[in-house]
Amino acid sequence: MAKILCVLTGASYWTLKDGHRHPTGYWAEEFVAPYSVFTGAGHEVTVATPNGVVPVVDTMSLEARMAGGEENSLNEEAVIESADELRHPISLTEVRLEDYDAVYYPGGHGPMQDLSVDPDSAALLRKALASGNPLGIVCHAPAAILATRDANGDTPFADYRLTGFCNEEEAGVGLADKAKWLLEDELKTLPTQYSRGPAWEPYTVVDRNLFTGQNPASSGPLAQELVKALAHAE
Repeated sequence: MAKILCVLTGASYWTLKDGHRHPTGYWAEEFVAPYSVFTGAGHEVTVATPNGVVPVVDTMSLEARMAGGEENSLNEEAVIESADELRHPISLTEVRLEDYDAVYYPGGHGPMQDLSVDPDSAALLRKALASGNPLGIVCHAPAAILATRDANGDTPFADYRLTGFCNEEEAGVGLADKAKWLLEDELKTLPTQYSRGPAWEPYTVVDRNLFTGQNPASSGPLAQELVKALAHAE
């Protein structure tokens, strides 16, 4: 059994360029699908957030049209309600990385608000990348990588091959022209070797111990790849 640290956003809104606070949180599928894969494989999950705040789910992600139908929506809600780990998160400042075999960051627009500038998350990401253990980041959560830049703008993630929520997908949800910045653009200027697949289709990229997924549909496949990497490491 491996121990997996799941780092979630603590934000309940995302500030758009006009100052509007767009309600958000973590995206249901991006927690539920990997959590189900991890626990189904017998692994233990610990949730961590900035300041240990209880994370909130983006309610839009539980709408039937976003969840792939009413049945999926109800299933996701049931998993969220049964996952006690969500109700008892630890603070990022309490995390001892050596206690975990892998780290996973789900998305939602929340990370664009808090993890993109969070120094505790940045320190954790630097250590996780250097550890050689699997580090999984999906959808909007690669925004957290932006916080790993030092005073000179350098980051250990520079030139890694990765993916994340693309501009076309952001336009598809009607927020591309309202955002202060777009994730795809920022990841390219970091610089990273950003790539993407077709909008809304599963697409994952693995470079050394960094595992990234483009969108919600990629979160389940990404979790499967993390589980395989953990099994290989045993």
